[in-house]
Amino acid sequence: MTPAIAELESRGQLRAADIDQFLRSHAFPIVEGRTVTFVWVGAADEVHLRHWIHGLPSSQAFAQLHGSPLWFLSIDIPEKSRVEYKLEIVRGGQRQLVQDTLNPNLARDPYGANSVVRASGYEDPDWTHHDAEARLGEIQEQTIESAAFGESRSVLVYLPARFRTTRRYPLLVVHDGPDYVKYASFKVALDNLIHRLEIQPMVVALIQSPNRLVEYADDERHAQFLAQELVPMLESRYPLVAQPAARCLMGASFGAVASLAAAWRFPGVFENLLLQSGSFVFTDIGPHDRGPVFDPVVKFVNAFRANPGRPAEHVYVSCGTYESLIYYNRSLVPLLQATGMQVRFTEARDGHNWENWRDRFREGLSTLFPGPLWMVYE
Repeated sequence: MTPAIAELESRGQLRAADIDQFLRSHAFPIVEGRTVTFVWVGAADEVHLRHWIHGLPSSQAFAQLHGSPLWFLSIDIPEKSRVEYKLEIVRGGQRQLVQDTLNPNLARDPYGANSVVRASGYEDPDWTHHDAEARLGEIQEQTIESAAFGESRSVLVYLPARFRTTRRYPLLVVHDGPDYVKYASFKVALDNLIHRLEIQPMVVALIQSPNRLVEYADDERHAQFLAQELVPMLESRYPLVAQPAARCLMGASFGAVASLAAAWRFPGVFENLLLQSGSFVFTDIGPHDRGPVFDPVVKFVNAFRANPGRPAEHVYVSCGTYESLIYYNRSLVPLLQATGMQVRFTEARDGHNWENWRDRFREGLSTLFPGPLWMVYE
């Protein structure tokens, strides 16, 4: 229990003025070393913390302070952690998930927004925020007629600041690219990291699938689209380095599966992979427990583990230690290394979310495409 809560508890019956003073005197949640105290004020039968930390009970009950409308919960969260959560309010048998109104920090995703607790030692990377001195790249829209899918597809293409047709650029293809831009500040990060000479200026294809759970799950059509249609189209319209060593596939979750699967199906086309929180579910004995949408993923990962080949030369893998997928990602890394590929693996105290992936951009991109700063000082 935080000292502030202990002091309130020692007073016995609380007045409204006591609670108001307490709320004005603190930022919430209250972070004191490894102890984080969540607070909610209001009429309720029960209050629960609903978080996404794999390995802990996903619902933890608050305690009510002396019958007052103030509810609290203190839990241990390691330093440098970042945790997304909601509060579950129970009234008259009805349950409602809400954001923490005392906490202004929110993380957005395609399903809405979650409250965020930043444990001691965690800070948003400065390069994820707009830098007035950084020159801005631009995003163009292109259309490609896909024989693999039998339809036209829209592709957003990021061009770095000071883009010139007289020079050649590496190519990064990003699964769920528009979502990366919207929820993970991807364009801001690219602008800043290129401006700071930490990564090379590059052309970035931001692709989006209308049926990602099918097309990203080792769909042969998707691999063909990337290797035989998208890359040639981009090379015909932009000044790209026409070598596999200058190409990279990137994605998170199912997008990471799609990246590895495409490189595996078309070895020698993409020599770099940036895989974030990959849904690399496999089985050794018995069936998996992830539902039918994972069936083609498991089939692919099992086949890859049996015969990985050498789909790329350089791989950056990241995953949150609070994800249920951490076991699969940890298991994949030594397999990749055994093929002779150069692999860098990073774990972070975070979950399966866009800002975890955002926070790894600098390390991942500078590992695969180091800019002049790294070339000089490392």
